Amino acid sequence: MAKSNGRSRRPELTIIQTENLSKHFNRGKLRALDGVSLQVGAARVFGLLGPNGAGKTTLVKLLLAILHQTSGTATLFGKPVSDYELRRRIGYLPENHRYPDFLKGGAVMDYFGRFAGVPKEQRQQRIPELLKLVGMEKWAATKIRKYSKGMMQRLGLAVAMINDPDLLLLDEPTDGVDPIGRKEIRDIILHLKQQGKTIFINSHLLSEVEMVCDEVAIMNKGKIVVQGPVAQLTSIGLSYRIETSALAESAKAKLSEKFARLDLQNGHLEVTVQDHAELNRLIDHFRESQTEIHAIVPQRRTLEESFFAAIKGATSGDFNEMTKSAVE
Repeated sequence: MAKSNGRSRRPELTIIQTENLSKHFNRGKLRALDGVSLQVGAARVFGLLGPNGAGKTTLVKLLLAILHQTSGTATLFGKPVSDYELRRRIGYLPENHRYPDFLKGGAVMDYFGRFAGVPKEQRQQRIPELLKLVGMEKWAATKIRKYSKGMMQRLGLAVAMINDPDLLLLDEPTDGVDPIGRKEIRDIILHLKQQGKTIFINSHLLSEVEMVCDEVAIMNKGKIVVQGPVAQLTSIGLSYRIETSALAESAKAKLSEKFARLDLQNGHLEVTVQDHAELNRLIDHFRESQTEIHAIVPQRRTLEESFFAAIKGATSGDFNEMTKSAVE
């Protein structure tokens, strides 16, 4: 694995913070971002999710000071995003990045290393280390016109790390990469997290985000619909499969009266509960009726299911109410 450049790391608790961040276009007629507030802690892998046009790319461009906000604030490492010195601490992998196709992989790395102000001695050390890290060391002397989409993604990730950044902003880092390559990139991201780096991922591959991210924010129509740890968001509306001894018809009727969101099949009970208190009441009911419980198995949502529930519930507010109890 590539070594740190020796730059001192301060134990910052908050790396990215925005408060009521808004960006309007066309004299305010188009609100690409509308009052976005989020916070990303140090040494975390954070995922930004949302449908096309949700405002994800606009948010990333504001964090990189490519665009300027209409109102609100955005800081990185406690400093305004416009602070030029922050560039030294940031690595960025844009979506659909392009390099001159006559260049070789190693030359691309060297160019961006010089552009980032990395000394020659460090470039000579880091370039082969990073190319090996992303599985591209054998292609360093090959012109990139021969690279596949997956190889370009790997090279782009290595370029983003050339200055040994504390914060990595990755836009669709596994797009076009085969399953083995995606697993390898996930491992790299987790390794960087262990080194104390913060990784901000913008992706539409929900299964990938679920496997690698500690926390996510879901955007829709320029607003944050919900933000929280992946484990808690996927437990919203948690259901359980409960295996019991055979239930008498009278017991089934009483259960249906007290617990509407359940399904009884062959002694197995599928139940959706609002919280653990309701689950405990159900267990107490079984005990009182002397029904033997063989197993209680939680059935969690996938992040994809939580994503669609959040998008659909954004207008009604139902999902937001559910998430309050889950993430507070």
